[in-house]
Amino acid sequence: MLLGAHVSISGGVQNAPQRARDVTCDCMQIFSKNQMQWRSKPLEATEISQFKENLGKFDIRETVIHDSYLINLASPDKTLLTKSREAFLDEAVRADQLGVRYLIFHPGAHVGSGEQAGLRTVAESLNWVRKELGSSSVEFIIEITAGQGSVLGHSFEQLSRIIDVLDDQKRAGICFDTCHAYAAGYDVKTRSGYEKTFAHLDEVLGVEMVKAMHLNDSKGKLGSHLDRHDSIGSGFLGIECFKHLMNDDRWESVPMVLETPQAEKNYANELKTLRSLVEK
Repeated sequence: MLLGAHVSISGGVQNAPQRARDVTCDCMQIFSKNQMQWRSKPLEATEISQFKENLGKFDIRETVIHDSYLINLASPDKTLLTKSREAFLDEAVRADQLGVRYLIFHPGAHVGSGEQAGLRTVAESLNWVRKELGSSSVEFIIEITAGQGSVLGHSFEQLSRIIDVLDDQKRAGICFDTCHAYAAGYDVKTRSGYEKTFAHLDEVLGVEMVKAMHLNDSKGKLGSHLDRHDSIGSGFLGIECFKHLMNDDRWESVPMVLETPQAEKNYANELKTLRSLVEK
């Protein structure tokens, strides 16, 4: 299994690989810039080359980037939508420069325009970005959400409706977040629920569309739509869900990263726990 965590880029993206290795990551997730700011200075050539060099030096086998939390590709507000599209394009350019193939993002919120209009706007946004981006191999990975408020992407059907109208479906996929899925109503805690969930995912999307995973316990109950992550084994999912995942050969080459509350203070312990669940 490719296990890792979301690590800081403090001091520059080139520092992330060592931070990831320090907490025993095989793979990692990063922001490519300050996630709470619209603008950022371009990546420097030295940052890019050092980042790539350090991936090999610290044996980080896969990296994924998560986009800024400010971006809303479903927004009905034209000004915000334009800013979101341009910011997402910048995220994709930065991923391309760093040689990162997976750019993970939340589809956004329709903010009153309705589910159908919101999903259509997300797809149109991705098509616009792809056209502007050109021949880049960066893949757009849509993260399943908990479904709070007007947030889109909380069902496999909604994710499928976005992907079905993309101009380039070959460079798209989904990120399965255990906390979000559970809060959205997918029971991945029990064995029967886990099997049913992924059978349904395979029917609607195809399991090959799962390009990344976020491993987070949940502070919310099943179907609560509460987007609150908890440490592995400390929330309503408990250990059982992660035991299923750690012993499912379908995810052997899928990067699986932690986004848990204590972050780098506890990542090594949580990764140790996850690895201990693998049946020999």
